[in-house]
Parts: sequence; structure tokens; C-alpha cells
Amino acid sequence: MKNPVPVIQVAALSVHREVPILDGIDWRVAEGQHWVILGPNGSGKTSMLATLTGYMPPTSGTISVLGETYGRSDWRELRTRIGFASTAIVPLISAAEPALETVASGRRAMLGFWGELSSEERAQALDILHLVEADTLTDRLWRHLSQGERQRILIGRALMARPRLLVLDEPCAGLDPVARERFLSFLERLAGAGAAPTLVLVTHHVEEIMPAFTHVLVLKSGRVLAAGEKRNVLTSETLAEAFGARLSVTAANGRYLLTVSPDSDAAV
Repeated sequence: MKNPVPVIQVAALSVHREVPILDGIDWRVAEGQHWVILGPNGSGKTSMLATLTGYMPPTSGTISVLGETYGRSDWRELRTRIGFASTAIVPLISAAEPALETVASGRRAMLGFWGELSSEERAQALDILHLVEADTLTDRLWRHLSQGERQRILIGRALMARPRLLVLDEPCAGLDPVARERFLSFLERLAGAGAAPTLVLVTHHVEEIMPAFTHVLVLKSGRVLAAGEKRNVLTSETLAEAFGARLSVTAANGRYLLTVSPDSDAAV
């Protein structure tokens, strides 16, 4: 029996732009796994996303996503099968756009819905608003949504294209502690829903890693520092090296807590 096609397969991936940005990345995401990309600022997380989605061409190496190989397939078409939710999209959405239209715009991979919603599009958008627990926000304008509500709507927008892969780029940025916990609980429920897409969460906070996430990729200075099952990667030693500080990582009830030592300025 053949091995199933991986959701993501990266081999010897390098990106150089005067200086190395990504250097020799090997990474494989299989069906049924949910990954976190973790690392400090400048570690290459954003560049990794840009390369995976074809916006930053690699200097060398190979990238395959959903069975399509970069350089051999139409990456513009592939992007329609990858859900992407990022706070970078927030300023591009009209303040007067209702939540239903924002979600529906994901079907056509556009920002700023125009035209008339078909009955099929409206029904699908309403189903997704229910899935992301935002039924009550259907007619609410973007300007009147809280940060947490906006994140749910952005995920709904990403799900509109029925993606097999959903990438979440620091979705908790700007959320207060209560809103963050509510959003993370929602994310946990989403991951456990039937036919959920493969999730890739980009963050530099271990506290945001929910039990549903199975694997972690740790980047440092554009290289893979560690990758594998969560319990093997989220260790004090690995993260101390990643963040260049004295710290400890503890786990309880499937969640993680990182504590930085007072003398963290000392060399690790």
C-alpha cells in the first residue's frame, strides 16, 4: 500500500535575499496532524508562510503542498485550496462590510465583496458562520466587530473555499487575555470538528498551543531547530536555545506555560 501524499513536504528549502532567510528546511506534514510553527521574532516564520503560498520563491530546494510541486503547478490555483487567516488582512476589509459578505468573499478569494450573493453562497456562508460560532454576527458591520469576533470571521472567510489546509498567522495578536482564551477554546473545537482541515498555527507563544495541536516546528535564524511530536519538542532546553534565554516550560492539562528566569539576560 502506497504512503498517503503529505499535506506539506519541504526538502532542503533555502531562501536567500542578500542574506540567508531560510536555510536547508526539511519539514513534512501528514494527514491527521495539526502543526504549530514556533520561534522568536526574525526566526523565519513569516518567510516560511510566504514561501509555502508562493509569494516568496525559493532559492533552492523543493516544496509540495496538497500534492502540487512548486514550479510544476499553478500556485495561483493552489492558493484557492489553502485557507489563510492573518491580522495583515484586517486593514484591507471595508469597515462597512457585513460579516456575512466578508465570509462569502473567501469563496472567490477576493477582498471586498462585490456583486450579489447566490443562494448557494449565502447558505454556505451561513453554515460557516454557525461553524465558527458567529451566527449572531451575520449582519454586523466589520467596524463594529471586536478583535476576537474579527478573527472568527477571518477563519470563516478562509473556510469558505473548503480548504484541506488552514494556516493561522498569529491569530491571537491584539487580543486581551480573556478574548484570547475564548478564541483558543473555539480553535480547539474547530480542530475537533468533523472533516476539519489540517491546521498550521504560527505563533511565538507556547500558551497558545492547544491540546488539538499534535506537532511543533521550531525555527531559529531561518533553520529548523527541532520538529516532531509536541511532547518531544516543547522542552525547556529546546525553547531556551530557540529564544536565547534562561526559561522553563511546564505542562498541565494539555496546555503549556513558559516562564523566563530573572537572569535571562545571561548567556544560555
